[in-house]
Amino acid sequence: MDGAAGPEADTLVERGAGGGGRARRGNWSGSLILASLTGALGSSFLYGYNLSVVNAPAGYIKKFYNETWERRYGFSMDEGTLTLLWSVTVSIFAIGGLVGAIIVTPIVKFFGRKCTLVLNNVFAVAAALLMSLSLLAGSFEMLILGRIIMGVDAGISLSALPMYLSEISPKEIRGSLGQVTAIFICIGVFTGQVLGLPEIFGQESRWPFLFGAIIVPSLIQAVILPFLPESPRYLLLEKHNRSKAEKAFQRFLGKDDVSHEIEEVLAESRVQRNTKMVSIVQLLRTRAVRWQIVTVVVTMGCYQLCGLNAIWYYTNSIFSESGIDRETIPYVTLSTGAVETLAAVFSGLVIERLGRRPLLIGGFGLMVVFFGVLTVSLTLQGL
Repeated sequence: MDGAAGPEADTLVERGAGGGGRARRGNWSGSLILASLTGALGSSFLYGYNLSVVNAPAGYIKKFYNETWERRYGFSMDEGTLTLLWSVTVSIFAIGGLVGAIIVTPIVKFFGRKCTLVLNNVFAVAAALLMSLSLLAGSFEMLILGRIIMGVDAGISLSALPMYLSEISPKEIRGSLGQVTAIFICIGVFTGQVLGLPEIFGQESRWPFLFGAIIVPSLIQAVILPFLPESPRYLLLEKHNRSKAEKAFQRFLGKDDVSHEIEEVLAESRVQRNTKMVSIVQLLRTRAVRWQIVTVVVTMGCYQLCGLNAIWYYTNSIFSESGIDRETIPYVTLSTGAVETLAAVFSGLVIERLGRRPLLIGGFGLMVVFFGVLTVSLTLQGL
């Protein structure tokens, strides 16, 4: 898959301040940028998009469920059954994500990081077809099945993409490149909210197009990514192909001499082979890493249980209960995605200057304040 244009063509040109325009090799090669953006578009972007896409058409989809039920059984669905069915539709995406995260390890080991991302688009396209054609087929089961398949796609891609990006990028910019995943998740959430506006697909006759749109970024990734190299680390350590690994490094790093990078990967591999593996129980019993484990568990637990997913899934319902005008709600919802996207971009710009810890403390602190205000507001609104 190596193009005729060598690494020279991929190197970004940085101009000096003195006006001489002297070109020098930079860390951000064209292939590296293209791989990052394409990988994130068909992976983390779709994950964010599917978090928010069910929010705007919720009322229309519930109506579709009720009409389908009535057509089949001759009576309307009771409110409890409808709520349960809709809750399953929303939450089963996470179940699919768990399945994808569990099965991804042997897949990336066998197919490679890039090929896993490419093949994973089969799940996305299949899910998009099922969900977008569910109204036409009169089957809400197709929508639910599509949601779980889309969850499998998300679980695989969110594991394979960071692995691919970390293995193709230079060590000094690996942290910055890692922010691409988070930023594209936010962009995906915001895009789902934009397309859900009444002027676009947020209408009763158009909501299937919201799910059909998933095909577009999937096809873009499936078309572009095969022309980019596989992870050099995978080629070197799993396939034992030093020649292809060197060519991949040359494309991504934009330089001819990659002997240092090759030796660095080999040295890291030797260290890993000599490292004694321990079980989870042994890890939990090791006092030396206890605070690290506590930090990881608390941080990830707070992120998953902070209520952010509820905001994404049920924003319109929350604003409706708050008394906001129905016609205004889609545009107020849009502001949540915009603020989140701005926050992700801002944190990516300042993370190396401020550090991870202050941003985590600040972010969780603000969540405590605003979720407290939200809870009090919702509690007192009926008084």
